[in-house]
Amino acid sequence: MKNLKGVFPVLITPMHQDETINWEGFSNNIEYFINQGVDGLAINGSTGEFVSLTKEERFKAVEVAVEQVGGRIPLIVGTAAETTEDAIEYTLQAEKAGADAALLINSYYAHPKEEEIYEHFKAVAESVSFPVMIYNNPFTSGVNISVDTILRTGKNVRNITHVKESSGEIRNVRDISRQGKGFIKTFCGADDMVLESFMVGAEGWISVGGNIAPRTAKEMYDAYMAGDIDRAWELYDKLLPLLNFLEGSGKYVQITKHAMDLKGLAGGPARRPRLGLNQEEQETLKRLMEQLDVLEASTIHGGEGK
Repeated sequence: MKNLKGVFPVLITPMHQDETINWEGFSNNIEYFINQGVDGLAINGSTGEFVSLTKEERFKAVEVAVEQVGGRIPLIVGTAAETTEDAIEYTLQAEKAGADAALLINSYYAHPKEEEIYEHFKAVAESVSFPVMIYNNPFTSGVNISVDTILRTGKNVRNITHVKESSGEIRNVRDISRQGKGFIKTFCGADDMVLESFMVGAEGWISVGGNIAPRTAKEMYDAYMAGDIDRAWELYDKLLPLLNFLEGSGKYVQITKHAMDLKGLAGGPARRPRLGLNQEEQETLKRLMEQLDVLEASTIHGGEGK
């Protein structure tokens, strides 16, 4: 069982202009991120447009990713679905294909109650033996899972080992990290609260911004873990304009895809109804990336160009 800890970019699903998936680009992107030194990768998440993909596409993404990663770093697969039965199917497929863990959000249309969320997570996790990271994101699912339910789930279900906390409520990260010590660990899922989350106990970051500035994100995490808080804050301050843009735009998928194109990687359009960035948004992203390119170079060349 691989250790789930550190910076995990949550990858886009790159597409051609006709909105078919660019599988070669997907593999090449994975190789790029491994070479950037990230701690792990996540696929088929919200940033990967999982709700816009067919079942066959989601299954193939897992197979392609597992083959490309080749066991070099941990691979987490989003296995969410509206029904418990479908979520079990996706989670079983991810385990059988060779992924290292599943990422599971609650049903996102039914707006389930706390007991329904608990039973959903329990049923899915008990259908497999590999680790499951549950996911609280009220902005996309319409439900803010209580700390009590998260702790109860982690305590009672053996292989629910982590939670991705994306509510933006730092007290949740603190309380789960401290009260869940020994049975559930926290990952930050709010890009504009990441260093704060580390400081109250988070052990990792499922990162949208890590797609755009992976080395900087990783260096910030490493600096914090090494006790160099000043350096961690310096890097975080430089990342924050980009992270705030991603969190506040409502277009984090399109921003990340356009950023991949600007980096010479595979991006492409998002599937409709998502529309691309307007001119102002494109210019904002380009400016933010230009500011970070110097920083990215400095992390590669030992501080040159700062």
